[in-house]
Amino acid sequence: MTTIAILGAGKIGEALLAGLIGAGRAPDSLMFTERYPDRVAELTERYGVRGVETDEAAAQADVLIVAVKPQDIDPLLQSLATAITPGTLVVSLCAGLPTALYERHLPAGTPVVRVMPNTPMLVGEAMSAISAGSHAEPAHLQLVEDLLSTVGKVVRVPESQQDAVTALSGSGPAYFFFLVEAMIDAGILLGLPRAVSTELIIQSAVGAATMLRDSGEHPVTLREAVTSPGGTTIAAIRELENHRVRAALLTAIEAAALRSAELGKAHEPG
Repeated sequence: MTTIAILGAGKIGEALLAGLIGAGRAPDSLMFTERYPDRVAELTERYGVRGVETDEAAAQADVLIVAVKPQDIDPLLQSLATAITPGTLVVSLCAGLPTALYERHLPAGTPVVRVMPNTPMLVGEAMSAISAGSHAEPAHLQLVEDLLSTVGKVVRVPESQQDAVTALSGSGPAYFFFLVEAMIDAGILLGLPRAVSTELIIQSAVGAATMLRDSGEHPVTLREAVTSPGGTTIAAIRELENHRVRAALLTAIEAAALRSAELGKAHEPG
């Protein structure tokens, strides 16, 4: 069985670990790295998976899943450069970091697959986009897709689209949380208790998302079904348009994509 090491067992790393265990993968085919001993003990007790040092993971694993923060990537790549076994598949879950960065530091021919997941991985509802590096073959992409399918949905995109993916679905949950927070506050402004306002909006969000996923209808069609002539919804929509909420979202998501590109350029040579 393929041996997998997750380098960096934070929230995303642990979510993937839990998904793989839940999908039936044997704990002895998995390992992880984590800098804090208490965290290592916690995860080993919870999942029955052993924590190891980076050198051991690089030497033993068939697949290395890099789930560290982007600012921690340089020392990790320095360690991997001398410890990695030739032919090991490297899967990057680090926002903004291109496959070329890994390919510059790792032995020639190392296959790299870039992934942009998002935090709903924590509840098994991730949206992950994957892209092949210069040396990644279709079999590598299929393996990564199979692994990530244990924690949500997966799409394949050219790496040139990954900054857009990062802005849209990588950061996307934060936009929804932001809107839900504002809507809850609106309910409080209108005199509802916080608990009631929260329940009303969260269930409305869950229901609306389920309709979008399951109905096959365009969002405009679903919105129009709620928007009666001269009614309450159209009055609210007019105010949203007056305040340029649509334009603000476009601008915000574009800014996130630009920031993702900046993160990648920060690691370019020279």
